[in-house]
Amino acid sequence: MSKDIKIDELIAVTGLPGLHKMVANRPNGLIVENPADGKRKFCSVRKHQFTPMGGVSIFTITDSTPMPKVFHALYLLETEGGETISANLSNDDQKEIFQKAVPDYDPDRVTSGDIKKVIKWYCFLRDQEIVDLSKITEEEE
Repeated sequence: MSKDIKIDELIAVTGLPGLHKMVANRPNGLIVENPADGKRKFCSVRKHQFTPMGGVSIFTITDSTPMPKVFHALYLLETEGGETISANLSNDDQKEIFQKAVPDYDPDRVTSGDIKKVIKWYCFLRDQEIVDLSKITEEEE
């Protein structure tokens, strides 16, 4: 799969694994495409909630960090820091890795479930190679 999708084009859909690209908007839902296999699916607004990745941030002690910066920090931690990031790690290991990537995250507002979801999304992007994680913060600017 090519690295031609921008992070702002991806959305998380409740009930569906991974991240998806919105293809079309309907009055009663969205048609989304799985970037890994190209399959399209209609998702009703009655069954699903949609979260655009461009609008997601992680709470920090002082403000918040946009998701692209979090993904880039995880990428740097893995490539330059020698960390092995996997969605199958224990909650404690995921929290430790996340704390290294985002040292000022707010532990009172960022739950272990949030960390698990972010790491799962990161692993999806890395494994499917749909976004160039080395340049992900450049897209934002």
